[in-house]
Amino acid sequence: MHFIRGWESHFAGWFSSRLFSLLALPALLCGCGGQGESIRIDGSSTVYPVSEAAAEAYRVEHPEIRISVSQSGTSAGFSKFVKGETDISDASRPIKDSEVEEARANGIEVVGFVVAQDGLAVVANPENDWCDSLTVEQLKTIWRPEAKGTVSTWQDVNPDWPDVPLKLYGPGTASGTFEYFTQVINGEKKASRPDYTPSENDNMLVRGVSNEKGGLGYFGYAYYAENKEKLKLLGVDAGEGDGPVKPDEASVKDGSYKPLARPIFIYVSKKSLARPAVSEFVNFYVENAEKFAVQKLYVSPSQDELASNAELLKSEATAHLEPTAAN
Repeated sequence: MHFIRGWESHFAGWFSSRLFSLLALPALLCGCGGQGESIRIDGSSTVYPVSEAAAEAYRVEHPEIRISVSQSGTSAGFSKFVKGETDISDASRPIKDSEVEEARANGIEVVGFVVAQDGLAVVANPENDWCDSLTVEQLKTIWRPEAKGTVSTWQDVNPDWPDVPLKLYGPGTASGTFEYFTQVINGEKKASRPDYTPSENDNMLVRGVSNEKGGLGYFGYAYYAENKEKLKLLGVDAGEGDGPVKPDEASVKDGSYKPLARPIFIYVSKKSLARPAVSEFVNFYVENAEKFAVQKLYVSPSQDELASNAELLKSEATAHLEPTAAN
């Protein structure tokens, strides 16, 4: 089964933005490397562990290549990427048309790959013994902009729950995870109550929820999986009659963890791909994306996405082998 039912309706625009850029992917299979070159990666904190795993593995065989991996958030990462300040942008959402146009204006075309599937984990403090799951409507009640000043305790969400203050933690506004969550829960990107503790560092969110009895937060599933003993994973009920579902490999892959499952991406500058050091690293990363995703406790891309990634690498590299050899 496809990993997200109804995926096309959420991400139809992504395919068009991806296709425009597949004009060239030079030197992907070129055997030459760049001595002492650097590769700059920035963006999503959710994708960061996967990219860091790829970088670490590549450094073992290519210690002469300096690869820096940072996490400033998806939107902040794209802001740098479209200006040519980075080579690869980690993203927990598809690139926007406006970002594609800004990149074009700067002479940069982009190509994107799915590197993993992720389910956003909704977590509470382990001392929370009253709530095992939340409906999408309850999540909206908690996180909608109007909740500020009106929904401040767990009892405000459900009268059967105790009068314990809600202490909320979530990604910052530059995060693709923030945009995705607010879109599918509140119905509008970036529509969120402002009175929560934000951070682009998901480990800070883990620490916050784990230190507050009334803590509640959301972030990528991998950060929950690495901190299970500190957090309580809540089920999410989409309101379609199937009851609450918790994220795991099966529920993310088969789409039953609705609506908080989504693919995550890397976007690469075509200008950077003209450099063999970058093209060889991207080839290595994408070919091994399944391994890196699982290594970092994410769900691997679907078979369709893996096949699409492989075909893209093959077709674009083959298209440029002959001109390269002719020189």
